[in-house]
Amino acid sequence: MSAIAYLNFDGIAEQVIEFYSVALNAIEVKKAKFGDIPQDPNYPMPENELNMIMESSIEFAGGKIMMSDILPSMKAVTGELVKGNNILISLVIDDKQKLEEYFSQLSLGGHVIMPLSNTPWSSCFGMLVDKFGISWKFNSDADQFLDNVIANKQ
Repeated sequence: MSAIAYLNFDGIAEQVIEFYSVALNAIEVKKAKFGDIPQDPNYPMPENELNMIMESSIEFAGGKIMMSDILPSMKAVTGELVKGNNILISLVIDDKQKLEEYFSQLSLGGHVIMPLSNTPWSSCFGMLVDKFGISWKFNSDADQFLDNVIANKQ
C-alpha cells in the first residue's frame, strides 16, 4: 500500500509534469491523456479535454507524486479548482477489501464524490471528501492502468 500526494490542475498538468520531472530529477515519468483511452461515441469529449492529462506519476528519490487535470465538464461534480482543493491523498492498494474498508471509514461524516466502482481505468476506484474537508482518491490498480495505456501508445 502507498499513500501518494495527488495534485489536480486546471488544464496545465502537462506543464507541471515537465517542470517537476526536471526539478525533482525524475527516475520515471508516466502519463496518459483522456484521448489515450477509448471514448464513448455517444458522449464525445471536446478536443481540448482529449488533450488533458487523465493520470500521471513522477517517481523520484524513493517518492512519487501523481497528477491529473480536472475536465471542465466534470467541474459540476468536483467543484471549481482553487488553491487548497487541488491536493488530495491517493490510496493505491491492490487489496480491494482493505480499500473498501478505508473508503467506508473515511466517508463517515463526509461526502462521497464517486462511490467505489469498476471504471475503465481501475477495477476499484472512488473519491470522497472526509469530514475534515480532505479529499481522498482510492484506486486498486493505478500503476497497471498507466503501464497499459503507455504500452498501447507505442
